[in-house]
Amino acid sequence: MTALGELIAPRRLGRDFRWLMSAAWTSNIGDGIALAASPLLIASMTSSPVLVASGAMLQFLPWLLFGLHAGAIADRVERRMLVMLAHGIRAVIVLALVAFLVTGTANIAIVLAVSFLYGTAEVFADTSTSTLLPMMVKPADLGIGNARLQAGFLVANQLAGPPLGAFLFAVGHFWPFLVQVLAVSAALVLVGRIARQPVPPRSSAGTDPSAGSEPRKSHVGHDIAEGVGWAWRNKPVRTLIIIILAFNVTWAAPWGILVLYATEHLRMGPVGFGALTTASALGGLAATLSFGWLERHVSFATLMKICLSLEVLMHLAFALTTNGVVALGIMFGFGAYAFVWGTISTTVRQRLVPHQLQGRVGSVNMVGVFGGMVIGQAVGGLIAQAWGLTAPWWFAFGGAALTLLLMWRQISHIAAAKPVLEDAPADESPAGDTAQ
Repeated sequence: MTALGELIAPRRLGRDFRWLMSAAWTSNIGDGIALAASPLLIASMTSSPVLVASGAMLQFLPWLLFGLHAGAIADRVERRMLVMLAHGIRAVIVLALVAFLVTGTANIAIVLAVSFLYGTAEVFADTSTSTLLPMMVKPADLGIGNARLQAGFLVANQLAGPPLGAFLFAVGHFWPFLVQVLAVSAALVLVGRIARQPVPPRSSAGTDPSAGSEPRKSHVGHDIAEGVGWAWRNKPVRTLIIIILAFNVTWAAPWGILVLYATEHLRMGPVGFGALTTASALGGLAATLSFGWLERHVSFATLMKICLSLEVLMHLAFALTTNGVVALGIMFGFGAYAFVWGTISTTVRQRLVPHQLQGRVGSVNMVGVFGGMVIGQAVGGLIAQAWGLTAPWWFAFGGAALTLLLMWRQISHIAAAKPVLEDAPADESPAGDTAQ
């Protein structure tokens, strides 16, 4: 393995991790292309702000409708196969959209339906993918593994994908979506190279002390209740999910009107608004390069407190500034600490949750993430309409500061918590690793 390859995907993480990382990066290229092309396609068909906003909302909505079910199903089947099935469905859905565009029969209803269906398949793909990493690598390597997956998201989804999607859309409306089909199909093939993963055990031992040795019921509703109940009874995981929910409400409040804040308050124009997203992605990339050093030299508890403190200060800085250049600097810092926080919070949760509950507890977390975003965007829009474009930032500053104050002591307990079940991979080489 070359020095660059060892840096990107250390040999100790195993061959299966390299296939997983390659699949995730490839899939993110397709999603990044659609990130720019989908809104452009909708805007080319309608000038209604409600319909334009509905395109994004219909991709979030499936997490609230099906997120818990996706987690329960991921804990009942061979997860690798579920990821492949979800990728296959995504490819077919977008290919159908390409056919409508090529034949000139596409309309706004079809495009919105595709957004919802694609978002639904994405829920199952992302939920199942998140459960694979803890089955492949040692607990001590979860941090670096998550960092590499997040790096692919930043490069492919946030940096490379959107400009490519806009360029392809200018060439022809169907081209970005055809390339997206190819990217998702390639991800399916790459996931198929991963060694077959064991189906999670069907026993609820260790998840409910009162259950004894009674086998878990087969009803999906029971599985969902078991996952939600486990997350609620485990104080560190419960507290982490509450923190994420609260901070997503405060974060999404100003984020929902960011385009108006950038173009009207900061007077940066459309290009400047796009530059804010780019600055955030560049900050995340900078954090990617330093994450290994941070993980070795700074405790997770300290890093979590620093990241959340910076979140509070970021909101205050955005509320006060009227300078676009300053805003770009703030956004660069946001991208850096948001990457560190996302990697650490995911790693901490994965270390605490037994393998047979990874899907369900992970889906509870994602429902909290997207639930917070939906609530925050609704609140932020109302606040901005009543008190101006900087008011959501003041709301975010106060809400995040109060949340951090209430949860400050708990953060150390979350980072130091031990798994209930020690069923993570042993110290021998991860399954499927035959690399020399």
